[in-house]
Amino acid sequence: MSTRLVIVDDNIFLQKAVAEKLSFFDDLVLKFTANNGNDLLSKLEKNKNIDLILMDIEMPECNGIEATKLVKSKYPQLKIIMLTVFDNDENIFNAIKAGADGYLLKEVNPKELHQGIIETLNGGAAMNPSIALKTLKLLRNPHDFESNIQEDIKLTNREIEVLEQLSKGLNYNVIADNLFLSSGTVRKHIENIYTKLQVHNKLEAIQKAKNNNLI
Repeated sequence: MSTRLVIVDDNIFLQKAVAEKLSFFDDLVLKFTANNGNDLLSKLEKNKNIDLILMDIEMPECNGIEATKLVKSKYPQLKIIMLTVFDNDENIFNAIKAGADGYLLKEVNPKELHQGIIETLNGGAAMNPSIALKTLKLLRNPHDFESNIQEDIKLTNREIEVLEQLSKGLNYNVIADNLFLSSGTVRKHIENIYTKLQVHNKLEAIQKAKNNNLI
């Protein structure tokens, strides 16, 4: 029986590159692709007959780690392999905590990708050697790691105030009123916050600020 797969990536070019690798194997069938976590969840509602998801991490709206948490809470039987460009420690750690079943880099060759998929479906964990090594280090010293991921991020007091308001789910206009600012100024502060935190959306900004004890 064929293995039914989904590719989740906001980059159409990379979606196609992964699909091409899968096309070498008759036992793998690509059922659909999604552009981010929200897109994936709405498509899964209509098509739950999936075996494994290949998940990118850096995506707008709902990134791969958030999406993994949501999928695993709703469809625990689905296997998820993170397929990403970077093997940075924070992503690996968070992906594993979110419930990922494997972690491969996008440059993986078709044969290794196929092997990783089959291994994961059989209860193993697909990981390339550099990631396996980092994972072992994280498991041995989680405390060292958690203290290391605190970055030196400098936000102004005003930016922290805006971020705190944002974390309460308030919209720009309400934040502007509360802080006696114009909504344009609030928008500018939020742009600066995203740049300094190196994030793309509100959820990522709030999460990263909490991780670094900024709010």
